[in-house]
Amino acid sequence: MAEEQAAANNEANQQQFTLQRIYTKDVSFESPSTPSIFRQSWQPSVNVDLNTKSSRVDDDGNHEVVLTLTVTAKMGEDTAFLVEVQQAGIFYVVGIDGEPLRQVLATVGPNILFPYARESIDALVVKGGFPPLMLSPVNFEALYRQAVAQQEAQDASAATEGE
Repeated sequence: MAEEQAAANNEANQQQFTLQRIYTKDVSFESPSTPSIFRQSWQPSVNVDLNTKSSRVDDDGNHEVVLTLTVTAKMGEDTAFLVEVQQAGIFYVVGIDGEPLRQVLATVGPNILFPYARESIDALVVKGGFPPLMLSPVNFEALYRQAVAQQEAQDASAATEGE
């Protein structure tokens, strides 16, 4: 029993997930309807698109995670602003492979990056002359579980169609 516990502790000690660097990969802000949009009563419809991707940077265990947030605010048919931020980070990951690695990179990485992206979007919107835009927190774990369930359903559907 003590040997099993020591082996488990040793395995846990070998797993590492460390933030190496956070950086802005790409930023875009457009306000095509200015200045006429400023004469309207500010009641926009706001759409937020979110995407994450990860890739191995090297064979030493470094991975890049990129969180892309695209926010579009419209007043009727007029686009008040369109802002996109790609917030990225390099994470050192050792001792985690396969599905657990995909899950960590799709949940923990974006959780770390999101506050930086949210702040960048708010700053760009305010500098564009619009009221502050505070995006709500995102549950990346729930989004990951939803994406996995969708993929499993698609795989099952494809398997039954192939029979």
